Amino acid sequence: MTVPFATSERASVGLEWEVMLADGASGHLVPRAPEVLESLEEASALERYTVTGELLTNTIEVTSGIGDTVAAAVDDIADSIALVRTFTDTRGIELLCAGSHPFAQWYDQEVSDKSRYRSLIDRTQWWGRNMMIWGIHVHVGVEDVNKVFPIIRALSAYLPHFQALSASSPFWAGDRTGYASNRSLVFQQLPTAGLPWPLEDWSQFEHYLDDMVRTGVMEDSTEVRWDIRPAPRWGTIEVRACDGMSTLPELAAVAALVQVLVEHFSRELDEGRTLSYLQPWFVRENKWRAARYGLDARVIIDEDGAQMPVREHLVQILDQMGDIATDLRCARELRGIESVLTNGASYERQLRVADEAGGDLRQVVQHLIREFRAGPTLRDHLAST
Repeated sequence: MTVPFATSERASVGLEWEVMLADGASGHLVPRAPEVLESLEEASALERYTVTGELLTNTIEVTSGIGDTVAAAVDDIADSIALVRTFTDTRGIELLCAGSHPFAQWYDQEVSDKSRYRSLIDRTQWWGRNMMIWGIHVHVGVEDVNKVFPIIRALSAYLPHFQALSASSPFWAGDRTGYASNRSLVFQQLPTAGLPWPLEDWSQFEHYLDDMVRTGVMEDSTEVRWDIRPAPRWGTIEVRACDGMSTLPELAAVAALVQVLVEHFSRELDEGRTLSYLQPWFVRENKWRAARYGLDARVIIDEDGAQMPVREHLVQILDQMGDIATDLRCARELRGIESVLTNGASYERQLRVADEAGGDLRQVVQHLIREFRAGPTLRDHLAST
């Protein structure tokens, strides 16, 4: 199977943000996405961004245009959220985002009326119906197809960092799970999800797709749901490991981290250097540690098995990537990582709210609603820093 990799601008950025729709008073999810999409179809037709449906009718996905900077992509997302609110604010519908809804039950949710979603549920059954998960996707343009899999393999060592920073699913169906990111472990139950296979080049990816399509596992490359995957249609590497970010500034910070790391590895390849990779068993262990412990995880950072607290390693990475961030004009967004390390990731904030409310998860939902509304634009955030 031949799979063309589209031409894209190096280090360009695209963002996707999955957002829940909830009743403002009760916090329960509401199946109102079809109404939202129909109402906004004409208003959004000529915009750079898009607003689309997802697996469940309680969810919309807002997607940026192709940005030459993280800030440009984030502005698109902010504009799309503002448009969505022209419908939701007048109807008692609130917006929020996290890797999971603290108390929603899968059997109360409606599946979108699209054949590909119906097919997914028909095949995956209970696990598919339990996909009450929300995430973000960060695309970064890569100008040479031969760089794609070396960068994906090198970037896999940083999956726990992305996962720990974004971890926002400590509750599941009303239970306190003990995990910072329960979503990441639920999502990998789908047959083509989870960690990327350690492929070496594009021809191996084409061979993989040929095997999967020929045996009926998938129809095309869009059904590859790895934590990091190539997106041939866009000419990008797409990081999908993150829980849904609860605020826009946090989304911007993680997007900047992904962008600078991809560019770092691209420059290494330009200089003729061979990128180093972690053994797949270390990558898998790191994913579990980040899912379990979040920013308190101790991660494996090299092939010899050296370990370091992920918080400390992130501080080192920010220092090392400063010049690249300046070149890419995302230094301010990248500094948002420091705010997460200081104030806590979303899972930590949710747990604090639950403890203060005596375990009342309705208060956690209201907290997420307030956070989402308080951080509507990156411009406001940057003006205050």
